[in-house]
Amino acid sequence: MKENLENDKKKKILIVDDEDSLRTVLRRHLEFQGYKVTDANSAIDALSILEKENHDLIVSDIMMPEMDGLEFCQRLRSSNLGQLIPFIFLSSKGELEDRIVGLSIGADDYINKPFEMRELVAKIEAQLTRFNRIYLEMKRLIEESTTQKQPEVSREPLPLTPAEARVFWEVTQGLTNKQISDRLFISPRTVQTHLSKIMRKLKLENRSQLVRYAFERGYKPPTEVNVSQDEAPKQI
Repeated sequence: MKENLENDKKKKILIVDDEDSLRTVLRRHLEFQGYKVTDANSAIDALSILEKENHDLIVSDIMMPEMDGLEFCQRLRSSNLGQLIPFIFLSSKGELEDRIVGLSIGADDYINKPFEMRELVAKIEAQLTRFNRIYLEMKRLIEESTTQKQPEVSREPLPLTPAEARVFWEVTQGLTNKQISDRLFISPRTVQTHLSKIMRKLKLENRSQLVRYAFERGYKPPTEVNVSQDEAPKQI
């Protein structure tokens, strides 16, 4: 891994934790693995850093003063700073409910303290590999859609309800469940329920397959997918 990172551009990792000794240990170990590491002792400082420089992945504590890790993650996912950047929580709050909350607001993984450094490195590598795979696939699909003339075909209507169709088009734009819930004025749980029904009806397994499904069949979203506040269903 280290050798590969030296051959390519070093991946940049941002560590956010108010414990100085832990940040130092993490920074040294990850730098030894071949990463370029920046650290911040608060979520507020981390946001300032991200405004000035892009990073490939974030490792953040949850329990921090002023702004905790949950709010930090939510702010990233709702802004242009880090909607898609891989995000890993590293926290002593290891109860099942804590992990569910962390993942539901947009984190990609969750590691309990105390932890093995090898596990953290493995999860970092897995998230970076996954993100790169998604990025390359999306790039390929976009290039194909812009360079190749789509044949004129008679497309069957999507076998979805109007509510499911709205979620379908939002997913093709690369939005998370939380972002979709904000745009359509429904709860993240309702978004996931619609998404599960969509996957079952279209016989798909994941979001990448859904995006490919739309591109390959030439489906294009309506001019306005979002619903107005007056049309929005009540929050569940």
